[in-house]
Amino acid sequence: MTLFRLDASIRVEGSHSREIADIAEREWLAANPDADVIRRSVGTEPIPSTAWGTAAFAGYTPQEHRTPDQREAIRLATTLADELLAADAFLFAVPLYNYGVSQHFKSWVDMIITDPRFNPAEPPAIAGKPAILVTVHGGYYAEGTPRHGWDHATAWMQRILADVWGLDLNTVVSEFSLVGVNPALDEFKDLAATLRADAENRARELGRRLTIPSASR
Repeated sequence: MTLFRLDASIRVEGSHSREIADIAEREWLAANPDADVIRRSVGTEPIPSTAWGTAAFAGYTPQEHRTPDQREAIRLATTLADELLAADAFLFAVPLYNYGVSQHFKSWVDMIITDPRFNPAEPPAIAGKPAILVTVHGGYYAEGTPRHGWDHATAWMQRILADVWGLDLNTVVSEFSLVGVNPALDEFKDLAATLRADAENRARELGRRLTIPSASR
């Protein structure tokens, strides 16, 4: 068994998304002690900002006419796609940045889609495989809160992972991670602790279930 794990946080120490993903990974490894883990940290080792455009145009350029930059972009896209194709289960840890999708995660997705094996017009190459998306919000955007609807990332990530790529996806959302950092949020300390505990428990449960086909859950 092989797990693919992607981290999009720009931090390592103190990263809430990494901490919660670690919980899910530990549970998965406990059930699969001899398994391999493929790691891709796009937050600390980002995809070059120009790579997607270069790879996209290279796809319309005959191989013999591709520039060195185009060949390198194609090589990178192939490597990224190969990592996904080699995995049996997936764990994505992607924080919410400025109310939208992490640019590092978006750049990675865009590169994957340039690979012909992940052409959205074709049947998904990794369809049906189990996956967990962990996303962390600094604020609180649940229904009924003043900023409900300000999370412009989670639905898009679910659209790509579940609808475009066909993964059997479950999501863990951890809210209010800025409580304890931003003094203006101190009054929500107890709520934040409860929300964090709920997210950790869900990550623990989903990590244990990650290799179980959805039909058997």
